[in-house]
Amino acid sequence: MDSDDDMLGAHDMGSGEDDFYSGGDDDDYNESDGDETDYGFVEEDVDDSLLIASHRSQINYVVLKEEDIRRLQMDDIGRVSMVLSITEAEASILLLHYHWSVSKVHDEWFADEEGVRKAVGILERPLVSTPDCGEITCGICFESFLPEEIVSLSCGHPFCSTCWTGYISTTINDGPGCLMLKCPEPSCPAAVGQDMFEKFASREDKDKYYKYFLRSYVEDNRKMKWCPAPGCEHAIEFAAGTSNYDVSCLCSRSFCWNCTEEAHRPVDCHTVAQWIRKNSAESENMNWILANSKPCPKCKRPIEKNHGCMHMTCTPPCKYEFCWLCLNAWTAHGERTGGFYACNRYESAKQEGLYDEAEKRREMAKNSLERYTHYYERWASNQTSRQKALEDLEKTRLEKLEKLSDIQCTPESQLKFITEAWLQIIECRRVLKWTYAYGYYLPDHDKKQFFEYLQGEAESGLERLHKCVEKELEDFLTAEGPSDDFNHFRTKLTGLTSITKTYFENLVKALENGLADVDTSTQGASSKSTSSKSSKTKGGVVKGKGSSKNAGSGRNSDGN
Repeated sequence: MDSDDDMLGAHDMGSGEDDFYSGGDDDDYNESDGDETDYGFVEEDVDDSLLIASHRSQINYVVLKEEDIRRLQMDDIGRVSMVLSITEAEASILLLHYHWSVSKVHDEWFADEEGVRKAVGILERPLVSTPDCGEITCGICFESFLPEEIVSLSCGHPFCSTCWTGYISTTINDGPGCLMLKCPEPSCPAAVGQDMFEKFASREDKDKYYKYFLRSYVEDNRKMKWCPAPGCEHAIEFAAGTSNYDVSCLCSRSFCWNCTEEAHRPVDCHTVAQWIRKNSAESENMNWILANSKPCPKCKRPIEKNHGCMHMTCTPPCKYEFCWLCLNAWTAHGERTGGFYACNRYESAKQEGLYDEAEKRREMAKNSLERYTHYYERWASNQTSRQKALEDLEKTRLEKLEKLSDIQCTPESQLKFITEAWLQIIECRRVLKWTYAYGYYLPDHDKKQFFEYLQGEAESGLERLHKCVEKELEDFLTAEGPSDDFNHFRTKLTGLTSITKTYFENLVKALENGLADVDTSTQGASSKSTSSKSSKTKGGVVKGKGSSKNAGSGRNSDGN
């Protein structure tokens, strides 16, 4: 790429970082100025067990515990109750109807209060009159009761306490539909409020009701979603106005708030959905079958050739014998047709073009399968490495830090740079994993060449950081006492962590931007001389790299 390729130059990483990603000496890491860019957010003092949460470049969400959700819910109910001068039970009915949007409740209420009351079932006047004396007949069991034994909603329809208890218990056990419960009288619009559930529901039923009530605050709220981790009861409140949907829960689960799949920057949700479907679909199985088998000429079942001989015999009950090359009956073959390891019939027919279409189709399937396998293996490999890094981080926190603190006579609070390095490795493995899904669907050749170069540089840098924290740390864990080299190791690991973080952040930005600067640089290259094409690349990724590095990235991408 030419000197215009400065798309990742948002943060100039300095000569030390250039040497780092150029495969320079390990000692060059400390040439970097080490300055951290202020991204405009405040990092909270969180525990290391939060894993990826502290490594997001922009905090645009809040993790909510159950008590936080309940507090926000009660605040909204109290606000609506106070502004509209209605009871909290009526405010709850309104908010449930308008999906917990306080602004929507206020707008609709002040625009047409009477229409809203009718729509949600908060009636100002009873629909039927109830006598103050004499016996009253329950609308469900049709037994007679004194007026003080009858309970009615705002509509005035009379029901006894026993029937109310049964009605409410049945609807609660039917599921969350109890939140929108109406009067037992058919076609009556009056809503049943929380006060009725408090009065007639059993303790067990109340617990169910309030669980539904709490969950509705998240599930009906456009700004909130539950964490998808099994057993996790935390919710995420997301701030609109940003394209970064990756969030991390307190349970350590990182996921995309938009599609609820695992966090997948720099790949968009549509590409992730395509990739997941491809990984789970039968299409790749069919490609393998097409590329590595042929149908039996008689029963049409696919057969894989697992020996050198061209004489094939189908499995029982078919048992048809045929030639693997020309698919004709083996009885028509012999020494004159080429014997067991050749087929003159096939060769002559192939020269006449009779097998061109089938061979072409089989070759295309084979190439497609090999390409998919290339990307999938590396995608899965980085996922495995990430899982191993998570385990190593946990082991470091539980065992190694305490041991290292004793050996090096250093407080554990001063060893956080080790856990920070592991956290960065975990995050970078995730990013690197999804770059392979990105590369699989990247069609443009010019962009693909540059993308593979950037991907190869990222892999090289990450491996260096991984090696430092995984291998070099062991020397200090097995030492008999404090080592003079430990401070040098601290500085080195801190520098590598910072450099790798900056590189990957810039890589993510470039990929999310669609490698747009490649188009600009390609257009500029057509008007430049041959010498200008070998000029240095600017920005925060690479410097002083010629076209030979592009070829190197291709080798890296192939895993060699």
